[in-house]
Amino acid sequence: MANNKLSVVLATRNEEKNIEECLSSVSDIADEVVVVDESSQDRTRQIAQGLGAKVISVGHEPIFHKTKQKALDAASGDWILQLDADERVTPKLAEEIKKVLSMGDGEIDKYQETLKNRRLFLRHQRLLEERDGQIGTKEGEYAGFFIPRLNFFLGKYLRWGGVYPDGVIRLVRRGKASFPAKSVHEQMEIDGRVGWLQNDLIHMADPTFKRYLQRNSYYIDLIVTEMKDDKLGKNPWQFVSYVIIKPVWWFFLTQIRHKGILDGFQGIVFSFFSALRFPRAYIRYLIR
Repeated sequence: MANNKLSVVLATRNEEKNIEECLSSVSDIADEVVVVDESSQDRTRQIAQGLGAKVISVGHEPIFHKTKQKALDAASGDWILQLDADERVTPKLAEEIKKVLSMGDGEIDKYQETLKNRRLFLRHQRLLEERDGQIGTKEGEYAGFFIPRLNFFLGKYLRWGGVYPDGVIRLVRRGKASFPAKSVHEQMEIDGRVGWLQNDLIHMADPTFKRYLQRNSYYIDLIVTEMKDDKLGKNPWQFVSYVIIKPVWWFFLTQIRHKGILDGFQGIVFSFFSALRFPRAYIRYLIR
């Protein structure tokens, strides 16, 4: 397995502020870089090409995961590292990726037992599977790996409030992974076993409050679409549930049970606006 080739793939749209740092962070481990760009109006494509990436231009998709799937399909490496433009691979994570790709399945089994945050990672995976169903298979070869993410919010990396480890499947065997492209919350579907890496992927999610509100509004629109697809009721009970019960429950769940208050001011603000997604989404649903 030592000769495994690694493709790094990204789907982008107007990411000139992020793309250079992202691609520079993988320059030592990528055998190829593929950027599938949704008709950016800025210099995203030019910057990516200047850094040696293969750039493919496509039209805009309302569900961005469809474009991410196009990026997966365009890769030629044995393994694929799928990134977002606002993510950064640390030197430690880069070394871990190279190490894991040189291992056989038996070695990976042993490596999984050594992960210092193994219990936390597996608990997080169980919660995801309760929501989405089983991830990967219980037998066969390893075909995907979760990577824990550190999310940057208003000048601080959030570690509490249920935000960490924010596990995302990003390292996958070519031909063994796909995006269902139905939901904002979905994980990749993996045909094979799924493991974890230990080192964090840096996610420069919300360095400014403006950036947070833009992303938050986009995700709320996707939640509204899910409400329409599910034909959620428009009645007094649902109104009370989404406008009062759910946001209050979520705020105290993240602040008290998941200790979000330990992240200080940023943790409180994040929990508050995260809780507001319930009434904001339901009100948009009512008026559309």
